[in-house]
Amino acid sequence: MKRSVKAVMVTAVAMALGGVGSSVNAATLYEEEGTQLDVYGRIAMGVAGGGPEVNAAGQEVNNSAEFVDVYSRLGFRMSQRINSDISAFGRLEWRFTGDERNAAQGFNEIRQSYLGLESERYGTLQAGNFDSLYYQFVSVPFDVYLDRGLEFSSTGLQSRGDSIGYYTPVLNGVTAFVQVKQYSERGLTDAEQQNEGSVVAAQGGIRYQHGPLSVGVGAVEDVVRGGGNGEMLYGVVGSYQATDSISARLGTEWQEQNAQYGGGYETVGLGATYVTGPWAFTADYYRINRDSQDNSNAWAAGSYYKLSSAFNVFIELADSDAPGFAQRSGLKDAYWLTGARYHF
Repeated sequence: MKRSVKAVMVTAVAMALGGVGSSVNAATLYEEEGTQLDVYGRIAMGVAGGGPEVNAAGQEVNNSAEFVDVYSRLGFRMSQRINSDISAFGRLEWRFTGDERNAAQGFNEIRQSYLGLESERYGTLQAGNFDSLYYQFVSVPFDVYLDRGLEFSSTGLQSRGDSIGYYTPVLNGVTAFVQVKQYSERGLTDAEQQNEGSVVAAQGGIRYQHGPLSVGVGAVEDVVRGGGNGEMLYGVVGSYQATDSISARLGTEWQEQNAQYGGGYETVGLGATYVTGPWAFTADYYRINRDSQDNSNAWAAGSYYKLSSAFNVFIELADSDAPGFAQRSGLKDAYWLTGARYHF
């Protein structure tokens, strides 16, 4: 494959900076005798507006335009060679709100903080706060938007802290992964405890890659403590790099209905990206069938222009068409975002 799906996307569209990915324009601060320290980040500003004028509760809301930060961040990636096969690594990344002074707030989220060991022979083991491995190996082909537009499970699915993950080396195109996250009540008072003790959420699956084709299959124990409905969540997502300019993606994700917590659904998504010169264009459509709420359609589209290797401008449209909202009227209620990003 001359140009992979991820290589196409990261130059123009938002892609996750997960454990299996790499960051654009990272600068090496130190490199000597197998030890390396890189710094990376982005400053992103925009203007956002639109969206429904009525919320799910039927209350009118203001959907006028406003100046916004578009997920600016700063991070460090560290690695040290232990021997010819094994390396130790670490990563630390903060998110900050760059459109305001925020003198009392500063960084507002530790987005990534984990360490691990990587072996070309035995695979990679990591622990801490990192993107869900289900996201990294299954749903990531649809995460091509800077803000809204992804209707499959995202980075925090039963992850983000107190997690241990492992994925194998690529063997005949196949990579397997497994991850567990612990929810503990240690240190809580009797009033704070939920009398559930320690709860562990597991996830796992495989990804198959052959030439321009990539297919990920995964399952997640979506426990209630982590915001789930207590039922298993499953997903199958494929992507295909048809040419250097055109890539397509197709996937489905589903979860059973829970008698107490509800939440059952089945989502099917279809999308494509077209890249020509400094331009990139994306479009995605989802059909969402819900067990206890109205079914709906969702769509997103984006246009991105690369002014330089570090600076790009963009515009995005998205309509989640979630149940419970007032009747939609075409593009009138669509959310929009336009702005610029600088990578370093």
